[in-house]
Amino acid sequence: MKTLLIALLAATPALAAKPPLDAGPAPHPGAEVYRNVCQACHMANAQGGVGAGRIPALAGNRNLAVSGYPILVVTGGKGAMPWFRGNLSDQQIADVINYVRGNYGNRYKDAVTAAMIAEMGVAAPVRDER
Repeated sequence: MKTLLIALLAATPALAAKPPLDAGPAPHPGAEVYRNVCQACHMANAQGGVGAGRIPALAGNRNLAVSGYPILVVTGGKGAMPWFRGNLSDQQIADVINYVRGNYGNRYKDAVTAAMIAEMGVAAPVRDER
């Protein structure tokens, strides 16, 4: 009987498997956008840098306190930073702004929405298709 039970459990791994460990909360949707788009210039720790130009730190950045400021900068660009309106969706822009405003020493709780991006964001430049 014991041999049969062992064989049965070995043949059905789902019965023998342990329940999965809790993976914790789902990652913030803006984290991937930050990693794939923003991190190259603003660095993984959001400290910015100095080299061929000055990349401002996003970590502990008081300019992020008023949500309209990062909306205008991310959608319309500023200085060497390009605009991202038309390259990222309004939802992706809202997600990454919320991610940065809630991490890296920033604790701004008022959320930016895709509707706010649509209303307040700088329009994407018209591309010349010639």
